[in-house]
Amino acid sequence: MAKEKKFLTCDGNQAAAHISYMFSEVAAIYPITPSSTMAEYVDEWAAAGRKNIFGETVLVQEMQSEGGAAGAVHGALQAGALTTTYTASQGLLLMIPNMYKIAGELLPCVFHVSARTLASHALCIFGDHQDVMSCRQTGFAMLCEGSVQEVMDMSAVAHLATLKSRVPFVNFFDGFRTSHEIQKIESLDNDDLAPLIDQEALAEFRARALNPMKPLMRGMAENPDHFFQHRESSNPFYENVPAIVEEYMNELSKITGRSYGLFDYYGAKDAERVIIAMGSVTEAAREAIDYLQSKGEKVGMISVHLYRPFSAKHFIAALPKSAKRIAVLDRTKEPGANGEPLYLDVKDVLYGQENPPLVVGGRYGLGSKDTTPAQILSVFENLSLPQPKNQFTIGIVDDVTFTSLPVKEEIALGGAGMFEAKFYGLGADGTVGANKNSVKIIGDNTNKYCQAYFSYDSKKSGGFTCSHLRFGDTPIRSTYLVNTPNFVACHVQAYLQMYDVTRGLQNNGTFLLNTIWDGDTLIKNLPNNVKRYFAQKDIKVYYINATQIAQEIGLGNRTNTILQSAFFRITAVIPVELAVEQMKKFIMKSYGKKGEDIVNKNYLKDDAVVENNDPDFINNIVRPINAQNGDLLPVSAFKGIEDGTWYPGTAKYEKRGVAAFVPTWTAANCIQCNKCAYVCPHACIRPFVMNEEESAGLNAEMIEMKAPATMKGMNFRIQVSVMDCLGCGNCADVCPGNPKAGGPALKMVPLEQELKEAANWEYCINNVKSKQDLVDITSNVKNSQFATPLFEFSGACSGCGETPYLKLISQLYGSRQMVANATGCSSIYSGSVPSTPYTTNEKGQGTAWSNSLFEDFCEYGMGMELANEKMRARLTQLMKDAQSCTCCSDELKALFNEWVENQNDAAKTQELYDKIMPQVKACNCDTCKKIEALSGYIVKRSQWIIGGDGA
Repeated sequence: MAKEKKFLTCDGNQAAAHISYMFSEVAAIYPITPSSTMAEYVDEWAAAGRKNIFGETVLVQEMQSEGGAAGAVHGALQAGALTTTYTASQGLLLMIPNMYKIAGELLPCVFHVSARTLASHALCIFGDHQDVMSCRQTGFAMLCEGSVQEVMDMSAVAHLATLKSRVPFVNFFDGFRTSHEIQKIESLDNDDLAPLIDQEALAEFRARALNPMKPLMRGMAENPDHFFQHRESSNPFYENVPAIVEEYMNELSKITGRSYGLFDYYGAKDAERVIIAMGSVTEAAREAIDYLQSKGEKVGMISVHLYRPFSAKHFIAALPKSAKRIAVLDRTKEPGANGEPLYLDVKDVLYGQENPPLVVGGRYGLGSKDTTPAQILSVFENLSLPQPKNQFTIGIVDDVTFTSLPVKEEIALGGAGMFEAKFYGLGADGTVGANKNSVKIIGDNTNKYCQAYFSYDSKKSGGFTCSHLRFGDTPIRSTYLVNTPNFVACHVQAYLQMYDVTRGLQNNGTFLLNTIWDGDTLIKNLPNNVKRYFAQKDIKVYYINATQIAQEIGLGNRTNTILQSAFFRITAVIPVELAVEQMKKFIMKSYGKKGEDIVNKNYLKDDAVVENNDPDFINNIVRPINAQNGDLLPVSAFKGIEDGTWYPGTAKYEKRGVAAFVPTWTAANCIQCNKCAYVCPHACIRPFVMNEEESAGLNAEMIEMKAPATMKGMNFRIQVSVMDCLGCGNCADVCPGNPKAGGPALKMVPLEQELKEAANWEYCINNVKSKQDLVDITSNVKNSQFATPLFEFSGACSGCGETPYLKLISQLYGSRQMVANATGCSSIYSGSVPSTPYTTNEKGQGTAWSNSLFEDFCEYGMGMELANEKMRARLTQLMKDAQSCTCCSDELKALFNEWVENQNDAAKTQELYDKIMPQVKACNCDTCKKIEALSGYIVKRSQWIIGGDGA
């Protein structure tokens, strides 16, 4: 008999943590995106005294790494404690050595994994199945969920089944798509699940624990005569897993009324075309199947839950006997394989049957690429072809190897009564937090089902965010982004020009704009394409100056609560009075978690398309990605950079203009100390020293240089890039100014007052040459800031305390710098596509930067230095060999000798490089050709190792 329903509005991570807490005595943790909040919830609940099924709090221990966490789990299990951990991606890979041990020793436990992409040609923090597929050979059973409700239910199955079977489990679901999707679901509690625990199995687990009173030895070394036989002896345990999992699925069904199988079939009983998949895509596929069935088509889908051990018997039983053609969808890529893992499993099972159906395979959703019902429709269409394409892809345009299926137009399949909304915001402006509160308010205070999902770029704050909310009277299965919203809110005025914020807004929809404009000014400044869309689609438009209201009532720049109120008033999805009452409960918590002041006003450029002479790479790749149109790039766009290479200096093309307040410079108060430039985290305030010719072209305030002597008589100006500034105010805070002249030379003023400085910045950057060679930039702070920063406009937070160091290092060593960067905050703001803050000087020299992993950055940097030493030793020998070469001139030989003697003097090697290279190219003998090939090692390199999170 189904229990009384108790609802909870939560995301997949919270659902997994909620269940795991009940069954755990120890949790050994180490955070990694997107799994981190699972461990955070468990830690928080333990600190608050929450009791598990055994009436105790969970003992939580954070380790030094994921590998350490796995080791601690292994040890705790051997000592007899039910132990859990939470991880993803590279973190899971670090656990693999211990996973082999845990599985081999038949220790029951569950690793909860929010499945995430593995770093390959690039780091990607988003979701697919590459990490879990790397574990399928470890001996862990693998259970997969496709929705937040499934996570709640089947996490319990994993914990119950591992104890009874003695086989450890990886319980996984899609990172971000399921881990961070907020849904209104039915909850389970201790009283529901405690009766299902196999007490005999639990007692046996305790009895097997290492115990000095009954000493045993484990982890022994074995010889060839018996290792094989011993290894095979575990087979019966794995053979029992499918039946045990099925048993607990049935027991859970008695409690919840929800039915699960190892393989769940959905669709027509006489389906001829069937999709096989696992994870969140199965929810979207259900919508596509409903649509096709309404048109009389015989289609269906099998959703895989128990992936390992793969039960052929249960799979065959779930597949309709009418199936003639099957498409298997994998969310992973194994280059060089004859197919992806699930495809090969299905093919193997079916091709042992009589008259097997045709089986093709395809890839989808790598790196959280959105997978929509329209893409599923294209898979079914492919199965209808006389010769269906095999090894296909969906969701992209592959115009290089032509794997992709045709792209179909998106259609709304969410069902009648579905309300969809999109909210465009700025990272850390509170929009995402407010929408999380909104969906919880609606979910917890109405009978409506709800869903929330949030898409971001990788910036910590100040980046692009889009919140996707759905509400309806029936459970929501749309595990993809909102494409056809009823309501759109644009919280950042500048986005009207930067992005297509009206795309997909339905006829008679509603648009809310946060803007400083009013009346005629608003009409005048709205882009023509937006006004045209509003007219054609009969859109209701609301506008509000939330920025002004926030300042008037003392909220500063925090407009999220005001805009949240506007949403409730406009849409009436919940009575306004109830919404306000509930919002008050969330306000303090939300504000407590947010730190930075984020702006809600911006500069809007002209409607016209501006011609530019920027490189093709910028126009064809960087700009589309910056405009949130990266989805539209074909595979061929990446020809030449297939290995993940990216070009430096792309951050300067963003010009986001997201600061509410920027510094203005008063020349009369300036003492030319350059402290403002020294502390700026984003290199957007700099001293420029100009000769007479350079000064003549700039119509702006300047003062005469007082010192040093080499610059005396030139003109000095502090110039701000207002479109790159994030408004932290560090420069104004540190400015000593001239008390006799009236105080600080810098003060923060509204952005719109300083927009003219954008043109002045461009003039200074393009027309004023660096004067750093006139001073010793290493002698003092002031002189260091005359050096051009080769680290600028990063994606770091406003007021970041780390980036001023990186900027200074780039000024002192950037032209010859090598960087091994750990994964973490520093790698994200230093190297997130398409923004690269490391740039080059006028000679094209700059920092060579690379990221490997979090855990190996020191070794990675050491490897770079070892290679440098080896190649310079070869270069040294070649220059010595050249002394006997008849083709090399005496002058060149002398330069070679001078380099050998001074190869560890950075300045000298740069000077010699400029002299050596023209002659080496002119000589063209075999030795000089070899030296030219190693020319990158002539200038002494400066090797740096930069830590990431926690390093």
